[in-house]
Amino acid sequence: MGQIEEWSAKLAELAVFGANVRPGQLVAVTSYLGKEELTRKVAALAYERGAKYVDVVYFDQWVKRERIAHAAEGTLDYIPPWMSQRLLHLSDEHAARITLSGPHAPRALAGLDPARAGRDLLPYLPETGEIVNRRTTNWCIVPAPTRSWAEAVYPELEREAAYEKLWETVAHICRLDADDPAAAWTARIAVLKDHADRLTERRFDALRLHGPGTDLTIGLFASSSWSAGDFVTVDGLRHFPNLPTEETFTTPDPARVDGHVSATMPLELSGSVISGIRVEFAGGSAVAIEADDGADALRAVASKDEGAARLGEIALVDREGRIGPLETVFYDTLIDENAATHIALGNGYEHPVEDAAERARINQSRVHVDFMIGSTELAVDGITHNGDVVPVLRQGSWQL
Repeated sequence: MGQIEEWSAKLAELAVFGANVRPGQLVAVTSYLGKEELTRKVAALAYERGAKYVDVVYFDQWVKRERIAHAAEGTLDYIPPWMSQRLLHLSDEHAARITLSGPHAPRALAGLDPARAGRDLLPYLPETGEIVNRRTTNWCIVPAPTRSWAEAVYPELEREAAYEKLWETVAHICRLDADDPAAAWTARIAVLKDHADRLTERRFDALRLHGPGTDLTIGLFASSSWSAGDFVTVDGLRHFPNLPTEETFTTPDPARVDGHVSATMPLELSGSVISGIRVEFAGGSAVAIEADDGADALRAVASKDEGAARLGEIALVDREGRIGPLETVFYDTLIDENAATHIALGNGYEHPVEDAAERARINQSRVHVDFMIGSTELAVDGITHNGDVVPVLRQGSWQL
């Protein structure tokens, strides 16, 4: 067995482990062209675990290009109802969901109008946040390399060399080099949960993030708790939604966000790449969005609905993980968001907010878009209800 084939087998095992597929479950797999081999391995392992049926949906960014290039302006927001009905049915059936992330055609939307591209976020569905908050499905996302993706990440290498390098890197950040990757992730997430517990104990009123190009104050709910990548469904099924994961996150008060932020990494947004993002917030809303490239795509997303311009998540990432030290842009949010502290426009998670009245105030939106604002130069402070300032992160190291 070649090295890539071995890593592919271990990655499929990790995906099925992370989703915690159970006997008798429906299993939905979202994949892309070029990832067929890994997709089939995931399906085989799911059936070995007793899946009732594995339903695979493949997405093609080159077909999406034709839509954005030629479809009538008023149809770009249209989503066929059966796509949403499928997701809602998976929720009703308490299914497992697995997504293989990473662009199969990172240049497919090059040269197109960013404003038009920002209106089509497929294969992301607007009901996704609702389903996550229902906690009816056990799910996991893992990165699946393709040759075209590898060329975008390592443009200095030949195509096959880049592909081998990307697989080597994915194996490293997904801990496939461990004797037991599942046990390695269980141990790593326990460390992340310890950081989360320390933050929860402090019950900060707000966080202040400040560094080059960023000075942002984010209000927190009084009952906010902090979480790591370890979820439990309403049926009590433990699962790890993101592998890799290096973040500790919570749901902020969407009405109390003020200041400005500058992204430290480009954002890959459903096929579009947005770089040099700068956002100004006032009274909780993003009142100005600028970027060196692709600003109109992010503006289009932020205008999807009232909540799309407000925050649904703040996630802190230290420098102890395996992604940040690589200092590499992967053009895949799953990996890039776990390299650096980030915020998300759009829908918020319900489970980190304990008080029912505060939970009713969580930001609601049909979108959820993470973008990275962290670096070793970004300082994070906790602000107590008495106004005291407590260092939380300095140069990527925890201070609590």
